[in-house]
Amino acid sequence: MSSPGVDGDPKPPCLPRNGLVKLPGQPNGLGAASITKGTPAAKNRPCQPPPPTLPPPSLAAPPPRAALAGGLCPQAGLPLGGPALAPVPGPPAERPPLATDEKILNGLFWYFSACEKCVLAQVCKAWRRVLYQPKFWAGLTPVLHAKELYTVLPGGEKEFVNLQGFAARGFEGFCLVGVSDLDICEFIDNYALSKKGVKAMSLKRSTITDAGLEVMLEQMQGVVRLELSGCNDFTEAGLWSSLSARITSLSVSDCINVADDAIAAISQLLPNLAELSLQAYHVTDTALAYFTARQGHSTHTLRLLSCWEITNHGVVNVVHSLPNLTALSLSGCSKVTDDGVELVAENLRKLRSLDLSWCPRITDMALEYVACDLHRLEELVLDRCVRITDTGLSYLSTMSSLRSLYLRWCCQLQDLEELELTNCPGATPELFKYFSQHLPRCLVVE
Repeated sequence: MSSPGVDGDPKPPCLPRNGLVKLPGQPNGLGAASITKGTPAAKNRPCQPPPPTLPPPSLAAPPPRAALAGGLCPQAGLPLGGPALAPVPGPPAERPPLATDEKILNGLFWYFSACEKCVLAQVCKAWRRVLYQPKFWAGLTPVLHAKELYTVLPGGEKEFVNLQGFAARGFEGFCLVGVSDLDICEFIDNYALSKKGVKAMSLKRSTITDAGLEVMLEQMQGVVRLELSGCNDFTEAGLWSSLSARITSLSVSDCINVADDAIAAISQLLPNLAELSLQAYHVTDTALAYFTARQGHSTHTLRLLSCWEITNHGVVNVVHSLPNLTALSLSGCSKVTDDGVELVAENLRKLRSLDLSWCPRITDMALEYVACDLHRLEELVLDRCVRITDTGLSYLSTMSSLRSLYLRWCCQLQDLEELELTNCPGATPELFKYFSQHLPRCLVVE
């Protein structure tokens, strides 16, 4: 039978066209669907209209309250109060590539040296952002030469370089080489952390004057460690006018204008001085008498390097004024003899480090004094002590606390006959091999 059309004309229910079977239009107005002719659906079951479609959920009538309370779903026949289906997991959150993953980079960059980090920071902005954290640069001191502080503009004028990269890394100390008073003032004006953030300043081979030194220490209120090396334009008057009581560490070396009066300024103006390193050819025993009881409580490290005029009388002043020293260097003090070492051993019992290198008058007797009295000594330097023999080394064998012994350029030890290293856990096979090559006549007892 045929069903009437819309205008009363008969119209077949299924009309093949080009191998397709077109289903009649659906009463809900959603249009028609097509399936391929010859499929199981077309062969095994008669052509019939599709089941009526339900209205969209948003347009359906809301279920009764009883159904929401635990009844049946009117459409699916499932209990509404039953366990809900597990939500379908969405796509995983995208992770950044390994090359820019900050968590990985924070652990990776610890394995590189400071020079390598400077190169890696130029790879990309992500690496620079990670590397410019202060934790990667702690304990490092950038060295800036005077010619590196300025860039030449096209017109020939000079412009001070941008130091924001140094500020981002949080450097607490700087070493300036070959700078003048004007360079130091420019550095203070252009470095954001210069007033409070810089804790240590080192000036080497610079032409800083008394006025420049005074301005620097007055403006840079955070400086507590100061080093002056090869600076020949400032005088002792500059030290008197610029040194501040906040300084706890001072190093002065190879400055021709430093003499006894400079030591007087240091001793009177720096009551909290903990560490003093002095290399001056014109300092005498008189200068060491300026130290008072104020430094005696705070100073724990004293290095007198190549102070040729200091004798045993100067050592007497040191041991009585600075009884709490834990590190003492008399390196290059060529007039100090065994008697001076005896004074040190008897009065400075807290010493842990003693440097007697380049003291040609030291003999085996001095080592006997050291071994008998300095029971806390951990480091002993005897480089270029040409009068030390194997007899003196035998005295040191009783020092149980000694960890480091330096005997470089002690050529007289070639006649050493026996060296016992029993119960020395730090003695490695490489050490025994070294002894066998350089001391062929010596019996090494393991």
